[in-house]
Amino acid sequence: MERGAEEKTVALRYFSKDVVPFAAMVSVECVMVGANTLFKAATLRGLSFYVYIFYSYVVATIVLLPLSLIFGRSRRLPSAKFPVFVKIFFLAVLGLMSGLVGLKGVEYSSPTLSSAISNLTPAFTFTLAIIFRMEQVRLSSSATQAKIIGTLVSISGALVVVLYKGPKVLTAASSPSTISLDQHLTSSNSSWMIGGLLLASQYFFISVWYILQTQVMAVYPEQITVIFFYNLFATLISAPVCFFAESNLTSWVVKPDISLAAIVYSGVLLSSFGLAIHTWGLHLKGPVYISLFKPLSIVIAVILGAIFLVSSGL
Repeated sequence: MERGAEEKTVALRYFSKDVVPFAAMVSVECVMVGANTLFKAATLRGLSFYVYIFYSYVVATIVLLPLSLIFGRSRRLPSAKFPVFVKIFFLAVLGLMSGLVGLKGVEYSSPTLSSAISNLTPAFTFTLAIIFRMEQVRLSSSATQAKIIGTLVSISGALVVVLYKGPKVLTAASSPSTISLDQHLTSSNSSWMIGGLLLASQYFFISVWYILQTQVMAVYPEQITVIFFYNLFATLISAPVCFFAESNLTSWVVKPDISLAAIVYSGVLLSSFGLAIHTWGLHLKGPVYISLFKPLSIVIAVILGAIFLVSSGL
C-alpha cells in the first residue's frame, strides 16, 4: 500500500511538474502563431498595426482587471514595492518594443518567417541566462555542449532563412495573381530581409523579457497581478506612441470583421492568458526551458498559413 501511494505521488509530481508545463507551452505557441496569422490576414485587409497593438493591450487590461481582483490577492506585495513596479514597467517597455518591431516584421514578411526567426530565442535566452548567472556553463558537460551547438545552429539557420533565395513553398491555385503561402518564404528581396532583421530584434527583446520576468516572479510570484500591471503599463505607454504614429482617425474605427477578431484574439488569448501561462512557466521552469518551445512554432505557422492565408486567397 505504501509503495503504491509513493508511486502515485511520484506520478502526480511528474504530471504537474513536466507534463502540464509541456502541454501549456505547446498551447501558448499555437496561440501565438494563431495571433500572427490573424494579424497578417487583418493587415492585408487594411488594419494598422499601431491600432492592433494598442487595442490588444486595452482588451487584455479589461479582461485581467476583474481576474486580478479575484485571484491576484493571495500574496501581499513585498516590502520593496517600487523596484517591483519599476521592473514591470520595463517589462511593458520591452513588450511594446518587441510588439512594434515584430508586427512590422510580419507586415514586411510573413508569420512563417516570424516562426523561423523565433529559433533565435533559445540562443538569445541561453546567452543572456549565462550573463545573468541564471545558467551554469560546464564545457565538460554534454548538456552544456548541446546547448552551445544548438545556439550556433539556430543562429545559422535563422540567417539562412533570411538570406537564402529558393522556390516558393505553397501557392494558392485558385488565381495566378494570389501570393504564395507567406509571400515567397525564401525570397531575398529587401522587404523580406528588413522583416527578418526586425523579427530578430523582436526575439532578442523577448529573450530579455524572459530574463527580467523570471526575476520579477522570484520576488512576487503572482502571475495574474503581474500580467495585469504589465498590460496596464503597456496600454499607458503605447497610447501616445500609437496615436502619434497613426494619426489617421478613420484607422481607429475597427470594423466587425477579421480585424476585430484579430484584436480580440490577441488581447484575450495572447496578451492575457498566454502571457500568464508563460509567466507561470518561467517561474516554474526558468527562461531557457520556455524558449526551447519557440522552434515548434514554424510547423504550426506553416499549417495555419496554409489554412487561413492561402486557401482564402489573402
